[in-house]
Amino acid sequence: MFHLARRTLLAGVLGTALAGILGGGAALADEKLNVVATTGFIADAVSRVGGDHVQVRALMGPGVDPHLYRQTSSDIAAAARADAVFWHGLHLEAQLGEFFDALARRKPVIALADKLPRDRLLADEDNAALPDPHVWFDPRLWTGVVTAARDSLIELQPESRAAFEANADKYIKEIDAIADYADRVLASVPEQARVLVTAHDAFNYFGRAHGYEVAGIQGISTESEAGLKQVEDLVNLLVSRKIGAVFVESSVSDRNVRALIEGAAAKGHKVVIGGELFSDAAGEPGTYEGTYIGVIDHNATTIARALGGEAPEKGANGNLAGQ
Repeated sequence: MFHLARRTLLAGVLGTALAGILGGGAALADEKLNVVATTGFIADAVSRVGGDHVQVRALMGPGVDPHLYRQTSSDIAAAARADAVFWHGLHLEAQLGEFFDALARRKPVIALADKLPRDRLLADEDNAALPDPHVWFDPRLWTGVVTAARDSLIELQPESRAAFEANADKYIKEIDAIADYADRVLASVPEQARVLVTAHDAFNYFGRAHGYEVAGIQGISTESEAGLKQVEDLVNLLVSRKIGAVFVESSVSDRNVRALIEGAAAKGHKVVIGGELFSDAAGEPGTYEGTYIGVIDHNATTIARALGGEAPEKGANGNLAGQ
């Protein structure tokens, strides 16, 4: 009862706030669509497909954890004034659900990853009723988010269909190319070393796509706590499999990863940090690593080089800042 009352009250408060700052209707046909996106990955997809016809603002910047993010007053204002809001869905932005429920009564609020086929999704290992939301780590699955962005933008601005379709086709070809590169360099890692250990369990789609065993210290959501047994089990895995590198993440504390290194050292096995991976957030806007293509390139290159494979230091196209 308390939860229901709180939800009703929150919806009412948000509704009042949104009504107070809500501008006019959708953009005119000859104007750019003003769009708000939650994560950098969603912003990148909508921006690439929208091209010159869309202006995109991302709510979450580099290093921001979408699992824990809550809307600010400026987010509410930006979303209320936008022509449409695009979010990831699949319970990734778990704290924004009530806000978007209220906002959806007044404008299009579109969860792009929710449009992916359910039979392509992995389950949350801690809660089988929920999907694992980290679908961007399988580039070929991510193309479904791109086509969902294309279809949604066409619905919002049908007169720009040709541009949206051409932009999506070009972007998907780039994604296919970086997926081929990732396949190649990750396959160069010796088979027994294809074990990816990170701060939280975000890389299961990566593991499925590239044939890697993956293990995270925390669960799929960064809200979960790392237990002593989980740390001990991972230390034993590192020692028994002679894995020499683990990875930190740009949006998650490295405290637990360093505990693994110390635990392995106590057992006489040296483990180093193989590099920082982009997990739930991309890099700085305006950089190559601030794009989806750059994130996949960076991660694949970093993992392959750290685990004994072969990959060029500057990545697929020579654009990486360097490992």
